[in-house]
Order: sequence, then C-alpha cells, then structure tokens
Amino acid sequence: MCPPSSDWQTVLTVASIPAAHPYVVSVVDTARVTLLPDPTPPGATEPGQWWPPRLLDPAYLRHQLDEIDVVHVHFGFDAIPPDQLVDVVDLLNEHDVPLVVTVHDLENPHFTDQSAHEERLGVLLPAATNVVTLTDGAADEIARRWGRQALVLPHPHVLPLDAIGAPRATRNHTVIGIHAKNLRANVDPWPLVEALIDCRDAGTIVRLDLDDEVLRSPRAGEVSAQRLDRFRRAGVDVRMHGRFTDREMVDYLSEVDVLVLPYRHGTHSGWIEACHDAGVQAAVPDCGYFHRQHLDPVFGYGAGRFDADGFHAAVSEAVRLSRGASAADGRRRAARVEQRRRVRDATTQLYRHALTRARDRDPMAGAASPGQDTKRL
Repeated sequence: MCPPSSDWQTVLTVASIPAAHPYVVSVVDTARVTLLPDPTPPGATEPGQWWPPRLLDPAYLRHQLDEIDVVHVHFGFDAIPPDQLVDVVDLLNEHDVPLVVTVHDLENPHFTDQSAHEERLGVLLPAATNVVTLTDGAADEIARRWGRQALVLPHPHVLPLDAIGAPRATRNHTVIGIHAKNLRANVDPWPLVEALIDCRDAGTIVRLDLDDEVLRSPRAGEVSAQRLDRFRRAGVDVRMHGRFTDREMVDYLSEVDVLVLPYRHGTHSGWIEACHDAGVQAAVPDCGYFHRQHLDPVFGYGAGRFDADGFHAAVSEAVRLSRGASAADGRRRAARVEQRRRVRDATTQLYRHALTRARDRDPMAGAASPGQDTKRL
C-alpha cells in the first residue's frame, strides 16, 4: 500500500473494479484520484474487455498492491467464486489495503437465482472498510442484512451535459416506450405491452425496442415472429436493432415521452437516471429501489405478480407528468453538475477516510465517512 497522507491535494491511486465503466468515470475526481487501468484478462476477445476482473485474482493482485492505495469493487465479482473472494479479502487485510464496495445490485439483474450473488455479497460487505450504495432504501436493507452502515451517494448524470435539460420536440401524441434490451433475466416486457395495448387511448403510441442480440440469447424463443406481428397489428411500434451507442440512446430518449421499466427484480437502474437527464418521465416497478431514485410513479411488478390496475394508474400519472416537458430546463443541468461535484468530493473523502482507518486499524468498522450519513446528497 502506498503511504497515506493527510494532504488533501495528494493524488490517491485506486484500483477500481472496473475502472473504465461510465459510472466509475463519473464519480471519480481524476485531479485527486488516479484510476489504475483495467488489466486485460487472459483470453480476452473484445476491445477494452475487463471481465473477469484480474484484480480479483489473488495471484495477480498480490503483485499490484505496492502501487494501490484503495481497492473499490463495483461490478464483475459475479464471475469470481466466493472462496476466491475470501482470499482477496485476506490478502488486502494482510497488506492493510482498504476495500470499498459500492452495492449497485442487491439482486443481480442477470440471474434468476440470487443465492450465489448473496453469498458473494456476504463475503465482501462484512469485510469492506466502507460500503456505498445509491439509495436510502438499499442502505436500510444493507443495515438489516449485514449490519453495515452504507454511505448513500446518488447516481450522477448519465447523459452528456449538453443533452441534460435540452429542449424536447413537441408532438400531438404521447409515446410510451418499453426497452427490453436483450431480455436479461430480470426483464419481462410481455405483460406490460399487453396491458398498454388494452388501456391506451387514441393519443398514445406504444413503442417496444429490443436489441437484436436477443435472437442469440437463451430467451430467443420468446421473440417469435407471431408475437411481434400480433403486436404490430395491434398498433405497437416494434423495433429491433443493435445495442444503442451513447448518441443513439440520447436520440431514443428524445423520441419517447414515458419509459416503462419492465423489471421483475433488481435494485437500481441507470435508465432511470438517463430519463431524468432527458426529461422523460419513467414509470417503475415496486421491486428493488427503482422508485427511490427519483420518486417516479410506481406499479406492482415482481416475481410472479403484476398489479394491472396499479400499472394503468402509474402510466396515466406518468403521461400526465410528461406533458409540458418541451422547454429547455437549465436548472436540471445545473443541478446535475452540482450533484456530480458533491459525489466526487464525497468519493475522494471516502477514500482518504478508508486509508486512515486501514492505517490506524480503526475498530469502528462499518461507520460512514466523517460528516456523512445515509442521507442522499
């Protein structure tokens, strides 16, 4: 571990897992924190591939620790066996390198069976010097399940600054979108599309988007020509295409007024943050803590349950809230800039506090950073 310093201006070196993820880039102040680049794993087949993360391989990590002040885990630990995570934790303790864990997902959206994910969290969270999460609801659950007090840092903006609060096109109809992506494990758009077909009025267009990689996924059978043709005959605007680039995502959000999240389980969503940036009104399920991100209209949706009446009410409220959102909103952009500044300051302070605790072997494990609690910034 590099020698800690009380000098606020000293640049810290952080091994973030991963480093190149847009969320990580957003929350780290690179004037005060150096992010080590993601090491390329053996057998990588894609440019920029960081998974499975080499920094969670104890044999590799051991030779990197001399240049690391803090290890910060965000994503990718689902590829690591729990006993290997135990070895990582032991190695960090042996070298007095603090571990910070940001809990993005209390339920992994890529898996139906959560037992392995819970086992991994059960290794990382008790061992972490500091725990971070994105909403007060998730922090409360972390406290109940693991007895850890998590620092709540809200998710910063997702869209580029010039797209936040940008003027929106005026139209004489409302577009309600559902983006099913590649039908990962927690995504179930079909009951919601059916319900929208049943309840929409003449001034509403329902749009369903799917990534074309779904045709190569285990759930390809759900995307039958018969199902999509029936939707089209019912007036649904069905589109299948490649995964959006950043620019295409901005364009997509300019074309929809309400976005319905079709999630049966999960915790947080970057799509909600992108909607907030773009002035799109989201309607979100009551599973997880999606509704704690921006207090959007909520409907009952989860494993084996769907409140159709509540869904209709939430969509109606979302449509109402979406009206009049065409004007530019400079205050939204300014608020997001200020929020990101505060999150970056808090993240840097968190790293320095973690270093101090690692140096002093502070017995008060689990406390939040000085001056911080579990309230959102």
